[in-house]
Amino acid sequence: MSGPRHVPVLLEHVLDLVQVRRGGTYVDATLGLAGHAGAMARRSLESLREELGTEAPQVRLVPQAFSDMATVLESASLDGLVADFGVSSLQLDSAHRGFSFRLDAPLDMRMDTRSGATAGQVVNQADEEDLANLIYELGDERRSRRIARAIVRARPIATTGELARVISAAAPAMKSDTIHPATRTFQALRIRVNDELGEIRSLLQSAPSLLKAGGRLAVISFHSLEDRLVKDALRDGAHAGVWDVLTRKPVTANDEEVQRNPRARSAKLRAAVRSAATGSLQRQTPVRRWAKLHR
Repeated sequence: MSGPRHVPVLLEHVLDLVQVRRGGTYVDATLGLAGHAGAMARRSLESLREELGTEAPQVRLVPQAFSDMATVLESASLDGLVADFGVSSLQLDSAHRGFSFRLDAPLDMRMDTRSGATAGQVVNQADEEDLANLIYELGDERRSRRIARAIVRARPIATTGELARVISAAAPAMKSDTIHPATRTFQALRIRVNDELGEIRSLLQSAPSLLKAGGRLAVISFHSLEDRLVKDALRDGAHAGVWDVLTRKPVTANDEEVQRNPRARSAKLRAAVRSAATGSLQRQTPVRRWAKLHR
């Protein structure tokens, strides 16, 4: 029996902004269950059928990080680039991946389990100040110091369930809370483990060189840290003559879509067209360096 059908967020807006056409080359940088990629392929196929019958678009799967994109793809080869920064429900619902406190599992949280420090290593090896800083800055958790102190006192912590209980005891839910007390800390750890903001910066820096003149970028973010990076990159690119921004304000889901797909509630879509002008981006956003973790 199949599971729930995947519902890509802001799909029609993405298709309208990317303007998929016959013969174009498009990348879905966050394939997941292929919600946006599948729709782009179907849109391309509809155009193909008008002239070529049932010939299908070609699809190539490349399991690489955003930071590898410029080495995998040819310069000025794309007509469109789409990225949806939401975490896949497949990952959240896989207990052994350690993303969710709803399912007790080893603290891992790596998107790519082949390399990199796990959440368990961060939790058990980072010093208290670094833990507090990353929980505050990446999780927007106001009680970060209290939580970091409790984590250090409780170490070693082996599972998601243990960590959630330590956090809940140190910073219990208040009447006004609408989320679990551990939500922001788990978000911060996931972002840190996968260097998500660094990878997003890499994608945004590579995109202008990968897109043809007139090629389109559409990016969906789900929290303010991501959206700020996208907003700043498109603004700076517009000033440098690299981008013509299509979305003065982010596109968000209407009430009907949110009711149909609750995860769309916090989604923000921004888009731009690669300018024909030969602009370049020199500005580099500084990346905070966390304490070195020993394996």
